[in-house]
Amino acid sequence: MLTDLKAQSPDKILMLIEEFKADTRQGKIDLGVGVYKDPQGVTPVMRAVKAAEQRIWETQTTKAYTGLAGEADYRNALARMVLGDLPADRLASVASVGGTGAIRQALELARLANPGVRVFVSNPTWPNHLSIMAFMGLPYTEYRYFDAETRGVDFEGMKADIAQAGRGDIVLLHGCCHNPTGANLTLDQWSEVVAILEKSGAVPLIDLAYQGFGDGLDADAEATRLVARSLPEVLIAASCSKNFGIYRERTGILIALADSTKGRDLAQGSMAFLNRQNFSFPPDHGARIVSTILTDDALRADWAAELEEVRNTMLGLRDQLAAELRELSGSDRFDFIRHHRGMFSRLGATPEQVQRLKTDAAIYMVGDSRLNIAGLNRDTVPVLARAIIDAGI
Repeated sequence: MLTDLKAQSPDKILMLIEEFKADTRQGKIDLGVGVYKDPQGVTPVMRAVKAAEQRIWETQTTKAYTGLAGEADYRNALARMVLGDLPADRLASVASVGGTGAIRQALELARLANPGVRVFVSNPTWPNHLSIMAFMGLPYTEYRYFDAETRGVDFEGMKADIAQAGRGDIVLLHGCCHNPTGANLTLDQWSEVVAILEKSGAVPLIDLAYQGFGDGLDADAEATRLVARSLPEVLIAASCSKNFGIYRERTGILIALADSTKGRDLAQGSMAFLNRQNFSFPPDHGARIVSTILTDDALRADWAAELEEVRNTMLGLRDQLAAELRELSGSDRFDFIRHHRGMFSRLGATPEQVQRLKTDAAIYMVGDSRLNIAGLNRDTVPVLARAIIDAGI
C-alpha cells in the first residue's frame, strides 16, 4: 500500500529553511521563516509565559482530558481579547490546534453548512490557505488584493471581485498584518467590504494570526470587531503563536458568530463534533498559558508590555530599512516598507532577483519576495539594503 503513495510537493518555505541551514557562509540572513526573532536572532520565551508555566507546574493536579471545545476560561478570555465585549447570545467557540487548525475547522464547518460552498481568497495569500483548500477539494476563487506598482492594496479590484461571492460562500480576509504583503485595508475600506458582504450574504472568515504585531492589540482587532458587530454571521480563526510566542504549543481558537441563539447552538455542537473527528480533545498546555496570563492583571500587563516591545522593534526596523533604501536609491520607491504592518513585506522583486540575493549575498526570502522584517536587526538592515540595490530591485 505505502509504495502506491504519490510523492507530495514539498512546502517551499520549509525547503527554504533547510537550504538556509545547509549554507555554510558567514553572515547569512534568514528572512523566510515566519517567526519573530530578537536582535540576537533568538525567538524568546516571553516573561509572562515563563511565569504562567511556573504557576501551572506548581498548581496543576491532573492531565485529564479537557472538554471537546477546550476549557471555557481560555475560550472566553481569548474571545474577549479578539472581540472586546462578548456577544454571548451569538458566540460559539472551540479551542483548535493552532490558527491553522482553526482555519481548517472553519472550512469544514462551512462545508457542513453548505456542501457547495466557494471560498474567495486574496491574491496573494498565505500559501497554506490554498494548500488546505486544494487538499479538501474546496473550489476557491482569488480576488485582487496587492497592487504591484504601489505595493499597497488594489482596493477597487478587491471590491469588484468579492462582490461576485454569493449567499453561503466564504470570503477569507486577513484581520491585520496581511501575509505575505504587509499591506492592510483602512478602517473606512473595511466598512465598504462590510457593505458588500451584507448585500451578497457571503460569510467572512477572518484569519487573525498577528493581533498586536501591527498597530497595537486593540487597534489590530478594530476591523474584526467592526465586521463582528455589523454582519449576522462571522467566522474568526485566531492564533496565539505570534503574540504569545508559543509557536510550538499550537494554540488557537475558532469563533463563530450567529444571528440567533439557535444558530449559535448549532455552530457550537458542529464545531465540537469536528474537533472530535479530527483530533478529539484539543491540546491544553498552550491554552492554559494564555488563560493564565489573560485572567491575571499583573501577568497580562507584563505580557502586553513585552508585546509592545516586539511591535515597536519591528516598526523601528521598518523605518531603518526604508531610510537606508531611500538614501541608497535616491528615491522614495521603498517607502511602502515603512507603511506596511506586521512581520512581512512584499518587495515586488522578481524570482530572479530573489535568487540573486540568495546567491550573491546569502540572504534568504520566499520566492515571491516576501521578507520577514522580524528576521532583521540593526546591523543586518544596511546589509540587506545594499543587497537589494545591487540586485536591481
